[in-house]
Amino acid sequence: LSVVRTVLETTIKRFIGGFGGTVVCLNASCISPPSRGKLSGLLVFCLAESFKEQGNAYYSKKDYSQAFNYYTKAIDACPKNASYYGNRAATLMMLCRFREALEDSQQAVRLDDCFMKGHLREGKCHLSLGNAMAANRCFQKVLELEPSNREAQQEKNNAATLLEYQRMADFGFEKRDFRKVVYCMDRALALASACHRFKILKAECLALLGRYPEAQSVASDILRMDSTNADALYVRGLCLYYEDCIDKAVQFFVQALKMAPDHEKARLACRNAKALKAKKEEGNQAFKNNNYEAAYQLYTEALAIDPNNIKTNAKLYCNRATAGAKLKKVDQAIEDCTSAIKLDDTYIKAYLRRAQCYMDTEQYEEAVRDYEKVYQTEKTSDHKQMLKKAQMELKKSKRKDYYKVLGVGKNATEDEIKKAYRKRALMHHPDRHSSATPEVQKEEEKKFKEVGEAFTVLSDPKKKVRYDNGHDLEDDGCFDDFDANNIFRAFFGGHSGGFTFDSNSGPGNFFFQFG
Repeated sequence: LSVVRTVLETTIKRFIGGFGGTVVCLNASCISPPSRGKLSGLLVFCLAESFKEQGNAYYSKKDYSQAFNYYTKAIDACPKNASYYGNRAATLMMLCRFREALEDSQQAVRLDDCFMKGHLREGKCHLSLGNAMAANRCFQKVLELEPSNREAQQEKNNAATLLEYQRMADFGFEKRDFRKVVYCMDRALALASACHRFKILKAECLALLGRYPEAQSVASDILRMDSTNADALYVRGLCLYYEDCIDKAVQFFVQALKMAPDHEKARLACRNAKALKAKKEEGNQAFKNNNYEAAYQLYTEALAIDPNNIKTNAKLYCNRATAGAKLKKVDQAIEDCTSAIKLDDTYIKAYLRRAQCYMDTEQYEEAVRDYEKVYQTEKTSDHKQMLKKAQMELKKSKRKDYYKVLGVGKNATEDEIKKAYRKRALMHHPDRHSSATPEVQKEEEKKFKEVGEAFTVLSDPKKKVRYDNGHDLEDDGCFDDFDANNIFRAFFGGHSGGFTFDSNSGPGNFFFQFG
């Protein structure tokens, strides 16, 4: 108040002195009516100037909220003064309220087209809001008023740089190079920190790259400032959609369309979300009804709806693999599981499904690898048991497969094993191949010995159990005194004579010759 009083008294004295009078008192009767009107206007101007000076003081102290209040009082007192709007624009810029600052800057240059600071601040606001072309026009105007203004020249260069980042981002988005777009938008936002359009584009690309927490953070920041921003609502929904939270995603898409009925991206995403959910549920229902062919087809149709939905598509591939396995399409099921894992390498269910398919096709090394991945991620007793079983089967697969040697299944009966031995032993007996080449004789002798080993193990219940449990019988010394000929003679009754084979006849043709 003392500052205001001092300014008023000084100004009034100067005003009265300007009319040639001597100040004796300040009574209204001392001043003529015309002078009284001029004095009233001058008093208002002085009051506005005092508000401005106080605003300047708070601005110097970086108390921008108080500075804003006093500049507003100055404008209310004298709304035709360009510098007041300019000062308040500068304060609003420091408060990051760039849209309001832009309005004040534009009002300042409307009042005074030669107000260089007003044009400069308008350009900076346009730049911060991402309007590089409008910013460039403002900086060009400053350079026309003051050609040597370095700040304006630097800001003009920044506007050109911003335009180039926009061009690169548009090209990257068209080519689906979303990482490039994020890179460009990060650099553009360093120049245009208040541009919601750049933030939305960055958030959308982060969502398309699967970086959902980052995308949601950007969209949520915008929604905190503007809860009706349709673009931010769309991106928020997009993140939920890509995280397979389809019901919640649809709610955001619908809300975005309420705010902006012509929002084409929100409309398309909403349609895809509803179609994807419906098709997936149809497939699940068909699977529950044991209609695996229909389920397989429905999952295939669902996969064609939106290639960008990584998490949902990973589940669809895994579901189709399950249906495929039921249809004995094991190789296709493995491919579908692999596709699911490529989309989501943390998807445990896909690893388990693929591992089971590997087990079914006796690809035990691959099965062990998948079960190890699962057990490293989730150390449960079930996963440990699955891994142990796969490791056991892998170990067994590296031994001689006596079932294959005899040509019988793993559940073969004692009689089936005996019949198989009789057939294979006679087929590979060395006497039958006595007229063959040395190489053939050696190979058939090896097979004859393997047939004897197989029969020795599979015909003995104890050895068979140990073999089926994965024990290496060779290491246990089960074949230390093994002789394939002794096994053969024992099986055929221990005849002192032998067999005579017709080498010119087909496999298995022979006759007994007793001595």
